[in-house]
Amino acid sequence: MCSIAAIYRTSFRLTTSAEEDLAIIRRMNRTLAHRGPDDSGIYRDGTVCLAHNRLAVMDPSGGKQPMSVVYCGRRYTIVYNGEIYNTDELKRDLCAKGAEFSTECDTEAVLWSYVFYGKECPTRLNGIFAFLIYDHTEKTLFAARDRLGVKPFYYARSGGEWYFASEPKALLAHPRVRPTVDRTGLWELLFLSPVTT
Repeated sequence: MCSIAAIYRTSFRLTTSAEEDLAIIRRMNRTLAHRGPDDSGIYRDGTVCLAHNRLAVMDPSGGKQPMSVVYCGRRYTIVYNGEIYNTDELKRDLCAKGAEFSTECDTEAVLWSYVFYGKECPTRLNGIFAFLIYDHTEKTLFAARDRLGVKPFYYARSGGEWYFASEPKALLAHPRVRPTVDRTGLWELLFLSPVTT
């Protein structure tokens, strides 16, 4: 178990100071600390803040996140929670295409998969996962979750900002996310819920 959290802006006009961003993403990340007691990390620029709490299972010394790679002059950064069962097969394929691995983590295999396959990369992954990858050149954020939703992944939006987290309480730690349920949300809770009376 690990955790991820992020803030992503689609408009530079909303940019807050680095100090404000870091205070908010740290607060969000602290609510998830129980999911990853071994390490935590944060990345921030004017467009994105990425946070991760790590439960070190693979490559304890090499798997620190957020993790970045550079390929053909472009930088990509990931925060990831999951387990990829076909990591060895993926690595062989990706190395043949030019990937250079520096860890034994499946995190890096997911990141290199995005570098080479873009938004199609989840179709190459056999496993359970939730992740966010930031493309520093395009200033875009790619989000994905495993098909069955085994790894939790929640999001909220306010104006030109998106918020992501492994648990809803991390979203609620952001000052722009309000704990309210609209009419559609109430309908989903009452009529689509697996709870029966």
